[in-house]
Amino acid sequence: MLAPEHWLHRESAHRERADALTAAHRERTARGERHPVEDFLFTYYSYKPAVLRRWHPGAGIDLADAQSTDRAAWRWYRAGSLPGSVTVDAAAFRAEKGPLVASVTRLLRLTADRPASFGCFGLHEWAMVYRQGAHRHPVPLRLGQQATDAVVEAHDLRCTHFDAYRFFTDDAVPRNRTALSRDTQPTAEQPGCLHANMDVYKWAVKLGPLVPGELLLDAFELARDIRYLDMQASPYDMAAWAGEPVRIETPDGKAEYVRRQRAFGDRAQALRRRLLASVEVESALAA
Repeated sequence: MLAPEHWLHRESAHRERADALTAAHRERTARGERHPVEDFLFTYYSYKPAVLRRWHPGAGIDLADAQSTDRAAWRWYRAGSLPGSVTVDAAAFRAEKGPLVASVTRLLRLTADRPASFGCFGLHEWAMVYRQGAHRHPVPLRLGQQATDAVVEAHDLRCTHFDAYRFFTDDAVPRNRTALSRDTQPTAEQPGCLHANMDVYKWAVKLGPLVPGELLLDAFELARDIRYLDMQASPYDMAAWAGEPVRIETPDGKAEYVRRQRAFGDRAQALRRRLLASVEVESALAA
């Protein structure tokens, strides 16, 4: 049970933090401006800033004196154990979202339990433009097309993330060490992958009110930080938006990429464990 002064403080702090995290994006949107690095967090994942702003305590927490607030009418909330309190309705969420919860939980657990691999060097972005004149992003290639193709051909492609692999050019697909599919995603995903670690944010959103708001924002911050490395190591000239490139075509660039990749992997693993703990609480309550 959280007393009003405690949960209202957490809710207010959460909203302030969410607003700070999305302020630049919201200001650019109002001006009609685009940012090819940060916009990805709101276009690819398609979650609006309002999603980040809504604070949940997580399953198993009663909020005292909350029945008179708007929260009492929110979806997947119910009356709590004491008069005037409200709590997340874990049973209702499980009844409606059971298959989703099961699939997300399985993917998180399998990924968390698998050894991390750090030999991809971010070449998934390079494979998306390999031998292709027209590119998905209207940004010039840092090395030009011919030299970019040469980098791909000089490396072993080791992508393990299907949602990156599915954007490979036709010529790049057979160069990948493993053929990936949506069906094999749970058995291929591994905790060293930048995109798998960005997706922790997606899974936090999908688990909705089961996830404490602080955890959701931690996952968003991780996705934002990873996105910068993803673009710094890409073949695109992103200096205007992402700063100095990580030149993965060089030994020093590879070393920097792996160093940062490992740090992100550690952060993501901690978040996966927190997400799994949130689901375990929900599962116990819904049983």
